[in-house]
Amino acid sequence: MKLFGRIFGSKPSPTPAIRFGRYTDANRSAAREGAMDAALRDFHKENHLAAYVSFFDYLLDEEQQNLRAWEERGELRFELYQGSKKVTGYANAQKFYAEARIAKAKALQACFMRRLLDANFELKYSRFALTPDDEIAITFDSHLNDGSPYKLYAALKELATIADKHDDLLVDEYEALEITDFNVRRELPAEEKATKIAYIQQEIRDVFEEMDSGSLPAEQYPVAYTYLLLDLCYRLDYLTKPEGFMMETLERIDRTAFAQDGRNAAQKNLALRQEFQQLLDRPTEKMARELYEVSTTFGITPSIDHQKLALLIDQELPNMRWYADHGHERIAKAIPGFIVGRALFSYAMPPPDRDLFHLLMQVLESDYFLSLGFQPLAPAGLLDEKAIKQALRSIVNQYEAEYPRLSLDAKRLDFRSVNGFAASFLMMVREVDLGKG
Repeated sequence: MKLFGRIFGSKPSPTPAIRFGRYTDANRSAAREGAMDAALRDFHKENHLAAYVSFFDYLLDEEQQNLRAWEERGELRFELYQGSKKVTGYANAQKFYAEARIAKAKALQACFMRRLLDANFELKYSRFALTPDDEIAITFDSHLNDGSPYKLYAALKELATIADKHDDLLVDEYEALEITDFNVRRELPAEEKATKIAYIQQEIRDVFEEMDSGSLPAEQYPVAYTYLLLDLCYRLDYLTKPEGFMMETLERIDRTAFAQDGRNAAQKNLALRQEFQQLLDRPTEKMARELYEVSTTFGITPSIDHQKLALLIDQELPNMRWYADHGHERIAKAIPGFIVGRALFSYAMPPPDRDLFHLLMQVLESDYFLSLGFQPLAPAGLLDEKAIKQALRSIVNQYEAEYPRLSLDAKRLDFRSVNGFAASFLMMVREVDLGKG
């Protein structure tokens, strides 16, 4: 985040060009919302191509460089990016068409073809298909009269997100498939990849060691270790931003933890640990291939307002006290980490909340941020009070025009320890007023 690289001292170091967390398209600008309104007006007047021009203006995110649309021989052509996949298509006087190429088949095998055929029954708008060049594609088409901007949004989101998820997974699982039409916005520097992989592996080992040798028996206190495992899951997702196999594994961990499947906490912890073990056993070169920067058009997380975020804090933060009072600091730290991580993983939050939670993540994982080249906020566990307060003022200043009632009471923050700070910080965030009137 650019904000945090500019707030330390009078001569800040250059901010590392590193992104964190999942893309969200929930907080659109007024101009983009106006483009959708224009698209709907033109569509109802049966000015279909004009409607689609405005629709693509709505999808465009200039910072992401995610989309290009142009007119060619009487057709409106487009290409948009979702992760490592490019969706291409056109609209003319008859129909709207879109497709994304997922993988190239070196040999046609019943195993993956049956899997994709079964997957077609789960899709609402798009479908898997085989091109004449034996490429697996996912496609969507619609007659213009039935192709409203709302329908196109839902259809393109389904097509794009499934294409992005399936390319790495299919190629990783089936030797007969190979990557095709692979699009990367920016390859990460080798040093950054190495730092992230080392962090992933060491953090998993540390959690396993705590489960095996910690002060609380895992069999008697399974919920404590559920917090530890989910905090780990969400941190790895937010801080390393993986694609492919690792991203799917972390999403499966989240689904498993909250599934109503009759398993108790101890049984689920065993399943979560097995998933993490797969990541630990994964060859480094495969992990490295899943770390890259992409452009994104569609966010996959639902919006959450500040009141629901406050409810999450109220539900989970009181559970920290018992562990802190009884000296189980590692478990106690995992609970604010879980709150912040789950919110960042599962929801599209209001921008001030997101920046505040990122700031807390910088404190909780200060050594990791230092290894990536950021100014540490809590080096060796010692909180930099001046830098943190400066960061809070910068957040208020950044959003004061849009959220005039936003204020942060830094006096209530506890700077004596990282865990005490995390608890007091969340209580401060809970009381934030994001009213716009």
